[in-house]
Amino acid sequence: MLPKDPDSARTPESRSKSNRPRAIRRLVIWYRRNASVTSLVDSATTSASAATSVAETVVTGAGSVASQVLQPLVFDPLRRLQGGDEQSEINDADRLWMAVDGMGGDHAPGPILDGCLQAIDRLPLKVRFVGERERVLAAADQLDLRDRLEAAQSAGHLDLVGSGPSIGMDDEATAVRRKRDASINLAMDLVKRGEALAVYSAGNSGAVMASAIFRLGRLKGIDRPAIGALFPTKDPSQPVLVLDVGANMDCKATYLHQFALLGNIYSRDVLQVERPRVGLLNIGEEECKGNDLSIKTHELLRNEQRLHFAGNCEGRDVLSGEFDVVVCDGFTGNVLLKFLESVGSVLLGVLRAELPRGRRGKVGSAFLRSNLRRIKKRLDHAEHGGALLLGVNGVAVIGHGSSKALSVVSALRIAHSAASHGVMEDLAALQSGCD
Repeated sequence: MLPKDPDSARTPESRSKSNRPRAIRRLVIWYRRNASVTSLVDSATTSASAATSVAETVVTGAGSVASQVLQPLVFDPLRRLQGGDEQSEINDADRLWMAVDGMGGDHAPGPILDGCLQAIDRLPLKVRFVGERERVLAAADQLDLRDRLEAAQSAGHLDLVGSGPSIGMDDEATAVRRKRDASINLAMDLVKRGEALAVYSAGNSGAVMASAIFRLGRLKGIDRPAIGALFPTKDPSQPVLVLDVGANMDCKATYLHQFALLGNIYSRDVLQVERPRVGLLNIGEEECKGNDLSIKTHELLRNEQRLHFAGNCEGRDVLSGEFDVVVCDGFTGNVLLKFLESVGSVLLGVLRAELPRGRRGKVGSAFLRSNLRRIKKRLDHAEHGGALLLGVNGVAVIGHGSSKALSVVSALRIAHSAASHGVMEDLAALQSGCD
């Protein structure tokens, strides 16, 4: 008589339980033998993410770079466009001239030029690149951009405009008066003469603002221009415009009132918010809260008929999605901006520290990595590229000093959208009401 199979006496449920440890051991052995699995999983998740995130350059396995065309409209500057918004090609007749300060920024001119060449491939625009010719060509050779540069010039998509000595990041804003042929001044002049519809610079923000005021002039009825930056909210498709974030350290209530009018028009025309909800940054929701500036500004905004004033906005509500425009003085706004810039990297550091150690942690990290990257991108200033200088007689975008190619592409997209949506016409219409 044959001996009984010990497993035959077990129920299906008991056999399933006994096989679980063996299955786990096999999985661990398999992962150990295939050390590259985490990179493969990461590649797969990154590819899936790229399917819905097409504003970034996709690098193929062969090392070639495939650029995808971006839609010119800025529906969501903090998020890469969805695949359905792609265009197969760009019609040259639709391209608009943008002026770029090629010498502005910590890494200029190489990464700025790289970003412009990428923007030409992805956006319906042409670039007048203003910079010191010898340094620009040397940077192009160093980054292997010479062929792309010459191809863009031959196609009439890029015009290299020579400039004199540039204004450094540590120069005083008044240097724009001494260095009259600096790249930022010549770029502003292109907009003033109508040879470009917008200007972008990642240079010294004080110098950019001074040059814009001296060369373009202020809009009538606007006492002080403001820098408006787009912040992410809970809803990725709904950024909030915060202004001022650094142009005016000391403000009057009338300045903040004007900032609200400027922000309302930008949010409506470019971000396409039908009725922007304007909030005043304050320490409480009540009308009586805040300092003297807040109380006086609240009264002005409450009685303003040209916008929808949604009341005071506490710090915790800035990213809530309950406001489309948030108004504050430049000192407070700049602190808020710099704090937000640190959140992405700090958050990633905390999450990495909390992930399990060992093999199990590596496997889990591989599956989470693309999600963590998307979180960082939503909080990364490079994703929206720059801030608009509102209140001057022209479209001007100020980029972060550390801007590289992706930031330049994003900023030029914002500049193009502002220039092609009739923002200046609506801002001019404000003049009669601001007198």
